[in-house]
Amino acid sequence: MEFEKFDIGGPVLCKPKIIKDERGFFAEVFRKDLLEDFINEKFNFCQSNLSKSKKGVLRGLHFQTYPFAQTKIVSVSKGEILDLIIDIRKESKTYGKGIQIILNDINRYHLLVPKGFAHGFLVLSNIAEVHYQVDNYYNKEFDHGINSLDPKLNFDLKSHCDKIIRSQKDSIHPNLEDSPKFRFYL
Repeated sequence: MEFEKFDIGGPVLCKPKIIKDERGFFAEVFRKDLLEDFINEKFNFCQSNLSKSKKGVLRGLHFQTYPFAQTKIVSVSKGEILDLIIDIRKESKTYGKGIQIILNDINRYHLLVPKGFAHGFLVLSNIAEVHYQVDNYYNKEFDHGINSLDPKLNFDLKSHCDKIIRSQKDSIHPNLEDSPKFRFYL
């Protein structure tokens, strides 16, 4: 397994080694211990979520604030998505900067989305099943979102999909500048 950091500190791309032969393939797609050693931080994943969406669905950008902030490990078991994360750490030098990365059932990548980042994705295939593990439980009172179509985010979504479908909840999230600011304390 290989790990790759980004220009924005915190997120990590986990790349499994895929061994193929005439039977198919085998891959160790995630190793908690290796990731913890790589970033020198421990995780306690306590909730696992699965979503199934059709092409053009745009979910997010979602995050929870303390004391229910979450680190996520995101992967795709079926299909392909453009995964989107934004640095929302108020004190960060990269506040408001984003990362876009393709996750699919071919590359089998996992993306670590740390606390202090809003997360969402755009479905590029006909159907996508997205799995994410989190290290804190969902709490509606601490759940927030950012408008994923905020022009200041510079996501190039229209080049990937001309018809975007959002939930009513996601369509009324504020732009980044009007959303709650994330801090690593209460």
